Amino acid sequence: MDEPGPDATVLAEEALLGLLLPFWQVVIGAVVLVVLVLSVRQLARRGRSRMTTALLVTGGVIVGLATIGVLLEG
Repeated sequence: MDEPGPDATVLAEEALLGLLLPFWQVVIGAVVLVVLVLSVRQLARRGRSRMTTALLVTGGVIVGLATIGVLLEG
């Protein structure tokens, strides 16, 4: 059998990080969702004109990010 060497600890560390990574993604996603809900609530309180502006800016950002993603993909 093979003797355990220094590479064994590196693999164990990578496995541990691999198990923790989905948990941190869930935590980050939950924080982003809470901030999004709070900001939408604040915008809704401020009135219709600010909501329209916010939706236009958000739509522009989405289109811009999608365009950059398509350009960098190819």
